[in-house]
Amino acid sequence: MTFDQLISQPALQNAQAQLSLPASWGQGRTVFGGLSAALMLQSMLHQLTEQDRRLLSFSCNFVGPLLSEEPFELSTQLLRSGKNATQMQTTITQNDQVCLVALACFGKPRTSAITVPAEDTCTLTKLNAKQTLPYIDGVMPAFIQHIDLNLQQGALPFSSASSSNIGGWMKFKAPAEPNLSVLHLLALADAWPPTLLQLCKGPTPASSMSWYIEFLDDIALPGDEWFAMEAVTHQAEHGYAIEDAKLFSQDGKLLALSRQTVAVFDS
Repeated sequence: MTFDQLISQPALQNAQAQLSLPASWGQGRTVFGGLSAALMLQSMLHQLTEQDRRLLSFSCNFVGPLLSEEPFELSTQLLRSGKNATQMQTTITQNDQVCLVALACFGKPRTSAITVPAEDTCTLTKLNAKQTLPYIDGVMPAFIQHIDLNLQQGALPFSSASSSNIGGWMKFKAPAEPNLSVLHLLALADAWPPTLLQLCKGPTPASSMSWYIEFLDDIALPGDEWFAMEAVTHQAEHGYAIEDAKLFSQDGKLLALSRQTVAVFDS
């Protein structure tokens, strides 16, 4: 199933849903975190009754593994809906264990005299198809078969590189229908490996623990466009790392800011 097919499942229209996900969207022993996050956000969007509000921020804690090919429960709760903002929470449980918890804030545009434009610019060069990574079954996470990654900055995981930054272009192989949305960007923002894996000398497990991402505007782009990501390791010590990322549209507009806490098991 494509990403669009998965996030379009009728069950997600309900605040309580039971789902399962195919192994082709796996990431090691768990489901690709970007897909799990997108499913939670889609559930929230279905429960958002105020259509004049856009996603401002999304926060997710990866509490435990979400296994593919096994049923799980998704539950969305409206925490508060005020005059200008709506706060929601979604939890995914499997086998009576909490796997993921997400919080999202949606805001209504308001009149304000304060305007501070984003000055961040994308430093990636134009796309070069030769730099798109081929999918290698059994070597790469299964979900990569659905995504094109075009590496420009940094190095591949487990290459004993000296750089702890990574950057490149990304898109789904199957074009979005009818347009790319915040759901697609949220999922793709988690598609790249953790920045510090390129420092490792050999295969090393790593796991995202918490993720916070802020969106600067609504997203409605042609379904076959690429997004750009530039990520840096903010700090790493004692088996944990904090990485920051900026996400851009293909024409260089800053779309979102991301921060993740990652655990690495290199000893």
